[in-house]
Amino acid sequence: MSFEIAAASSRGLHFNLGNGPTLAPIDIGHPTHLALVEPETAFWALVRKDELGAAATEGSLLQRYRERREAMGAEMRMLRFGSRPSAVYFNPTERCNLDCGYCYLPAGARKKGVEMSSSQLLEALGALREHFARTLPAEALPQIVFHGAEPMINRDAIFAAIDAFRSDFRFAVQTNGTLLDEAAVEFLTSRGISVGLSLDGDVDEVADRTRRDWAGHGVSAKVRRALELLRGYPAHSVICTVTTQNLQALPRIVERFHALEIPTCMLNPVRCTQPGGRELKPADHELAPRFIEALDRSLELYRETGRKLVVANFANTLLAIVAPTARRLMCDISPCGAGRCFFALSAAGDIYPCSEFLGLPEFCGGNLFSDGVARALESPAFARVTGRTVDRIDPCSSCSIRNYCGAPCPAEAHAAAGALERPGAFCELYEEQVRYAFRQIAEGNEDAFLWDGWDDGLATTLTLA
Repeated sequence: MSFEIAAASSRGLHFNLGNGPTLAPIDIGHPTHLALVEPETAFWALVRKDELGAAATEGSLLQRYRERREAMGAEMRMLRFGSRPSAVYFNPTERCNLDCGYCYLPAGARKKGVEMSSSQLLEALGALREHFARTLPAEALPQIVFHGAEPMINRDAIFAAIDAFRSDFRFAVQTNGTLLDEAAVEFLTSRGISVGLSLDGDVDEVADRTRRDWAGHGVSAKVRRALELLRGYPAHSVICTVTTQNLQALPRIVERFHALEIPTCMLNPVRCTQPGGRELKPADHELAPRFIEALDRSLELYRETGRKLVVANFANTLLAIVAPTARRLMCDISPCGAGRCFFALSAAGDIYPCSEFLGLPEFCGGNLFSDGVARALESPAFARVTGRTVDRIDPCSSCSIRNYCGAPCPAEAHAAAGALERPGAFCELYEEQVRYAFRQIAEGNEDAFLWDGWDDGLATTLTLA
């Protein structure tokens, strides 16, 4: 049974829905409850299965929703279309000391690519500071994420830049972790810099299957040494890229991360922008149950120890339901954050909507040094990405969870499916994440999966008894 009628106004057809709204029931796999979702505003309610008829027709649920529908719709439109860039994924070098099997950057650049000099890096940050001073409120502090390839190859220039611009930006470093020694960790932690590392397994045998140096040697032992140096530092996290090579180990990986006292991790399905990623992509029907098992294990560990390991990509899906404006990641919304909330800067100064596009030269919007940021943001290349909305993608446009998922990722869709207006690569995984999130809400477990203080400063839009 479905209460959903696909929008057809673009074809000149119209349906009289009366007072609406169109509510879609979703079986969330819970013994007593299911979810009702109004896709356009992302409004939802959990209702008892034996009360579905009353809830979906008349009663306090619909009446109170109608009273707030306009405000909720405006909030969703602002979230989707009202943002402006406030962060930069800054690539200070094209080179990397690793040859990971799924990397989204071309191998030639990672071997012999260009690198910013210290003076160029300082010049770039100066130009970015001037741009954000014109576009953001005076109290806003934009973020710079030194990103890969491997930023620590250009460590001296990065550290000098951090000290030179500490009052102008919030800084973070996303690194493979192999070049982090005690001196580097002391520098970063003493300045409160967020540090992200990558580790793809609970043991070396698993982690080293995909993350190796150019000689074919695994590097997970070096990463674990870096994680020991960071133990107890609240602003560090780990990305685990999920592939066919570590899929079965996901619950054990969660156990290992928790034992290492990692505050936040991401269990990111491999991006399929490059052929290597596509070759290592697990099937949705195999990935979804292992991912759910890993989330279950994180909940068990929290109950056993009182200490959270936040799985950030799932936490973001959960926030998309309970507090859309509190989302921390902007991949899972349409348009996604690429070119809209953030952009990427290459080591040559070229500006792209997102790091995933760095290997796709047709999406370069211009050069920071010769063209400036504003021109790149207004370029046709950026417009192609920022204009990609779930409402124009089939079958996503009629999906009940389209504003919880957003059909990511445009770079992946372009490279793997041949066009931006194609669904993302992990549709079934998003469906199961949403069902799982609703089950946890029904059981009152949402806080166990979210950062402490996630709801500070948030206002409740609509409460249903």
